[in-house]
Amino acid sequence: MAHSLFGIHEQALQVRSERAKLLAQNLANADTPNYKARDIDWRGALTQAQQGLKSEPPVHLARTNSRHIDAQGEPMDGDSFVKYRMPTQPSLDGNTVEPHIEKAQFMENAIQYQTTLEFINGRIKGIRNALRGGN
Repeated sequence: MAHSLFGIHEQALQVRSERAKLLAQNLANADTPNYKARDIDWRGALTQAQQGLKSEPPVHLARTNSRHIDAQGEPMDGDSFVKYRMPTQPSLDGNTVEPHIEKAQFMENAIQYQTTLEFINGRIKGIRNALRGGN
């Protein structure tokens, strides 16, 4: 099995990108009645990514219904780590988006995304230097 040159950071960047999309959707729907805020279960997604680096390719079963699950017991639609957020102060219209929390989560995710990207860029620079002879 081939290993990624960037290790878990490649998958982490993808998860952070998906999380940014979800958080942006939450903010965009802050005034939509009955909208439920969602977020990614970071630990679960990263644990699966780590296991994917170490394990053999998964067994794929034929599905006859979109609600069937795969061999690992997770939904096959990629949303297995998307969870609904529990509000600290429920609103009367059923919306669970709390803009101050969403903004803080969005900014934290952006900083973590940038940090992961800088790590990957550092690895690329190191490889380039090695290929050039250490300059």
